Amino acid sequence: MGGFFGAVGANDVISDVFFGTDYHSHLGTRRGGMAAFDNEIGLQREIHNIQNSPFRTKFADIFDDMKGTAAIGCISDFDPQPLLIRSKFGSYAICVIGMINNAKELIDEYLNETGGHFNAMTSGLTNSTELVAALINQKDGFAEGIKFAQSKIDGTASILILTSKGSLIAARDKMGRIPVLVGKNDEGFCVSFESFAYQKLGYDDYKELGPGEIVKVTKDGCKELAPAGKEMRICSFLWSYYGYPTSTYEGVNVEVMRCRNGQIMAQNDKAADKMSDLDYIVGVPDSGIPHAIGYANESKIPYARAFIKYTPTWSRSFTPTNQKERNRVAKMKQIPVHDLIKDKKLLFVDDSIVRGTQLKETVDFLYEHGADEVHMRSACPPIMYGCKYLNFSRATDDMELIARRTIMELEGEEGFKYIEEYSDGNTERGKKLRETICKSFNFSSLEFQSLEGIIKAIGIEPCKLCTYCWNGKE
Repeated sequence: MGGFFGAVGANDVISDVFFGTDYHSHLGTRRGGMAAFDNEIGLQREIHNIQNSPFRTKFADIFDDMKGTAAIGCISDFDPQPLLIRSKFGSYAICVIGMINNAKELIDEYLNETGGHFNAMTSGLTNSTELVAALINQKDGFAEGIKFAQSKIDGTASILILTSKGSLIAARDKMGRIPVLVGKNDEGFCVSFESFAYQKLGYDDYKELGPGEIVKVTKDGCKELAPAGKEMRICSFLWSYYGYPTSTYEGVNVEVMRCRNGQIMAQNDKAADKMSDLDYIVGVPDSGIPHAIGYANESKIPYARAFIKYTPTWSRSFTPTNQKERNRVAKMKQIPVHDLIKDKKLLFVDDSIVRGTQLKETVDFLYEHGADEVHMRSACPPIMYGCKYLNFSRATDDMELIARRTIMELEGEEGFKYIEEYSDGNTERGKKLRETICKSFNFSSLEFQSLEGIIKAIGIEPCKLCTYCWNGKE
């Protein structure tokens, strides 16, 4: 995935962009970068690898190395960025969030038709940020170029540009799958993925860009360069998993949604008489916790932390590229509270069940420490499709998904014709999917939130939400 933050003001904004970018560290774990513009120095840029050391540490000297009244920063899960680009309409720095599925075709087309070339390579591949810049540069201005790039891209691209005149150009992706917000203070404006990032820095909400909207931001104002489109498909997984709890997207706070989601799951279990005689409701740290609190509050069953994540020295569990190492890191972080596990009947709520490998380790861990029963609830429906719109770390090949593998085990490829039935826990196929996963993981019971339930918890019109990973509908 990734996130960006930019600011422009009457005075130096490096501090704001440093902290604002750092507040996006939960969205990516590989690269961090900042670029700034100063009237005397011009454009400056620094990029660091943040896989083994956080953004804050790697950029601790930035206050001595960089200055400017306009700056942008980016956390990236793959491509190093921002990049510095020289074009026919001036030099600029650019960062991009999203995913380009047709990159090879766009690269071949660009090379064949323009005779141009690419400089920035990441792991032997053309840097996707440079590809977006190359598309933009084929037109006569930023707004026209961004619209052209987004029309050519199969996938998602939200763009933040720092110009050599000290202004920002911000564009939300054409379907609004990820948020772009503008904040305002007494000295200027900022642009951010996460709302809390600028609120903590003393900016007030100014506007949330609509799908495909492009704006030019200076210290004096925010000017629309291209209006928002009518269609939106914002990612539902923002609320379920990778959005930060304190953030708000399209007027809906993440923490509030997660608690409401847990309440709906408890209501569903009670109505279906699936609420067992439990000792505690437990959230799988971290994003499963508010879902579990909502479940506990609704069910009147006590909430407890049966194990605690030791995070001071351990990175996020999905940081290593090797699955075996990810599993080991996840296991090493889990510190049990024996008195809350031994001889207890526990119901765990996780934000989602994707591959299931780490979850198996967790369940084994609980039984090893004396749990009597381990029930599991997923705060979203079975994930049936790997995301093709956002390049975040948990996106995966379809056949790595536990739901897909289970269907293959039960019916082979023929079963993929009945994905909608397998998603629904009230159908025979849906019951069989849950029974099979239960047996494989040694759960006492398993249920998933329904698609209707999670949409209700978000509270936005269904036609404005992207639910592709659950039902394959674009």
